[in-house]
Amino acid sequence: MTYNETIEYLYSLLPVFHRDGKKAFKADLSNTILLCEHLENPQKNLKFIHIAGTNGKGSSSHYIASILSHSGLKTGLYTSPHLVDFTERFKIDGKEMSKSFVINFVKKNITLINTLKPSFFELSVAMAFQYFKESKVDIVVLETGLGGRLDSTNVINPIVSLITNIGFDHKDILGDTLEKIAFEKAGIIKENIPVVVSERTNQTVDLVFIEKANSLNAELIFADDIFEINQIDSNVEFQELEIKKLNSNYTKFLKTDLLGAYQLNNLKGVISIIEILKKYFTITEIDISEGIKNVKKNTGLLGRWQIINQKPVIIADVAHNEHGLKQTLKQLSSFKKNKITFILGFLADKDVDAILTLFPQEANFIFCKPNSLRALDLETLKLKTIHLNSIFIENVNDAIDFAVKKAAQNEIIYVGGSTFVVSDIKKLKNASKKIKKVH
Repeated sequence: MTYNETIEYLYSLLPVFHRDGKKAFKADLSNTILLCEHLENPQKNLKFIHIAGTNGKGSSSHYIASILSHSGLKTGLYTSPHLVDFTERFKIDGKEMSKSFVINFVKKNITLINTLKPSFFELSVAMAFQYFKESKVDIVVLETGLGGRLDSTNVINPIVSLITNIGFDHKDILGDTLEKIAFEKAGIIKENIPVVVSERTNQTVDLVFIEKANSLNAELIFADDIFEINQIDSNVEFQELEIKKLNSNYTKFLKTDLLGAYQLNNLKGVISIIEILKKYFTITEIDISEGIKNVKKNTGLLGRWQIINQKPVIIADVAHNEHGLKQTLKQLSSFKKNKITFILGFLADKDVDAILTLFPQEANFIFCKPNSLRALDLETLKLKTIHLNSIFIENVNDAIDFAVKKAAQNEIIYVGGSTFVVSDIKKLKNASKKIKKVH
């Protein structure tokens, strides 16, 4: 099989979350365990940093991987979902897994795949373990897919864990309260293994982590209690930040190429994790500064407050739930003198009514349809948005072209609402190709 035939075979045979939703989520680890046993447990030969959270876990994973790569460690990075190509999920020092590895892995294990029929994500996790073992990486930064306790990645024993934050998302799977969601995320906490929580939520949520960590004798660090990070300046290429360590004289100034004010919260957890990793590896202040400054260049990260056009400014961002969109809209509100047009599309299983109330009701909206079988159709969306100044254009790229023709040069065009809207943007795909050429 060719690479495209191999990917099509997997999509057609296996349950895929972006297509099948809840049906594709396996509420136990049995398939992953069987896959790993078949591969002779490659995960047992690897060192891991395990990352969960409602939002920010992708950015945090890439931050950590960028710093570790700069320190000279051969660093594996596993994240999901991909935006442009499946091989984005698996990277070593910023370079994606080869397509030939995907073909050979499936070919070699096709009998078990046909028999077991694991989910697409379960197979991806097992493939990542095998790839990183064969590549003899020094460390793997491993992002959970959904939740934590029953996530396929949760068959490992990490050297440290990170939980970024807690907000409402996937309530039909993880629970309908923040405490229930926190319980699922806390499932990655392991006995005697330190865990960092990037952001405090509230006393009852924080208590979920405290009780879980205490029951496992795991050191628990709330990064909010250690670091304060302030934005000094921002432009289209970098944010300039001031990092203060509370109750000390430590102050550090650095830049990051990941824009978006929400990165300040992510970085609290990232820097706390790096402080722990210094016990195991040689990581200098220069590694930290350069790693944080050059995340996109070092890792190829896409879709996080990504400016894909200048005049007018077009911002693409994968925030897709209430918690993430509140942070994004807070930053957009700083453009007080600029007119903003929102190009949005949603999945049908999101609480779209609640999400729409977050947006400025006087703004202009163009609604499109995400490239997913779980997409909310435009006819249903028309009923939900009758009170808004909106038009409907099914394809996101057509919507962008329309908005650009109508926009003044100082206008802001924001594109998001779903990962699948952002992943279909042609300009984003072109950015991905440029990054690959660099590597």
